[in-house]
Amino acid sequence: MGWMFESNLPIYLQIAKRLEREIVSGKIERGQPIKSVRDLASEAAVNPNTVQRAMQELENRHLVTVQRGGGRFVTEDEETIKAAGKRLAEEGIHTFAATMKHLGFSKEETLQLIEEEWNYGV
Repeated sequence: MGWMFESNLPIYLQIAKRLEREIVSGKIERGQPIKSVRDLASEAAVNPNTVQRAMQELENRHLVTVQRGGGRFVTEDEETIKAAGKRLAEEGIHTFAATMKHLGFSKEETLQLIEEEWNYGV
């Protein structure tokens, strides 16, 4: 069974973002090899060219390096990974804040909900 994709973002970007989250969270550790394009394409049930494009995106962000004949590996650069994590967090916060404003919540009400979730949520 393939991965679930949304229609509002190109699939290659969704694959890149998923892998980026796995790198930032440490699920795929620094220096660890990335699955092959063919394996990821099979797993996600997409065309290998789509995964190749996602890999290029991760290379452009310096999260993945290519070793000739050895495949692709997660960068060893901790600062690059931290910067990616901060960017992902900022994107999430932006989306969340926009949603809360749209729903009519004040900043104070939003912060209260965050505090409650942080302390008592999952």
